[in-house]
Amino acid sequence: MESANQDINLNSPNKGLLADAMTDVPVDNAARGAAPVGLTLAEEEELRAELAKVEEEIGTLRQVLAAKERHCGELKRKLGLTPLDGLKQNLSKSWHDVQVSNAYVKTSEKLGEWNDKVTQSDLYLSASSTLEDWNEKLTQSEAYKKTQETLSQAGQKTSAALSNVGSVISRKLGDMRNSATFKSFEDRVGTIKSRVVGSRENSTDGLHSPSGAGDKSPQDNAPF
Repeated sequence: MESANQDINLNSPNKGLLADAMTDVPVDNAARGAAPVGLTLAEEEELRAELAKVEEEIGTLRQVLAAKERHCGELKRKLGLTPLDGLKQNLSKSWHDVQVSNAYVKTSEKLGEWNDKVTQSDLYLSASSTLEDWNEKLTQSEAYKKTQETLSQAGQKTSAALSNVGSVISRKLGDMRNSATFKSFEDRVGTIKSRVVGSRENSTDGLHSPSGAGDKSPQDNAPF
């Protein structure tokens, strides 16, 4: 009695030993006490036997499930499927489940009903009509028309100015090429080019001339 009335110290390091020891003690019919209300001892025994059988089946199914998961992982590894692919598939399936769920369908229907009510309401229709009137008045106003005409004229003037600039540049280039100064410059460039080419040819002939050419007088080889 004295040990039964002692307070349990929750901070004791051995506080879990008593509970662990009690779970290992088998429970016999005498320790169970009386059967639940409405059940006989025979019915209680039958239910407990069925419970033990179900728990055993659950354990077996867990083992089978673990084996199936390992086999599934091996198949995915052989197919080159990464965990990211599985995550995408799970997310896609989850989203599909959400879309076909009753809550999603009901929410979509409610949103559709609210949209119909809003678009058919007098306030919405009045606001839409007012905006259309404002838009029509704005487009028909003199200020809008003048602004539109001004922008159109500015665009046309800009295009014409760019076209005129291109024509002027082309004409100026043509006049410059036909001018006496440009032609004189071309003649000078042609003369210099012919002299350079001629001097190169003379140098080449001098290199391939016979050895007797070296007996000529210095006057014949004098530069111009």
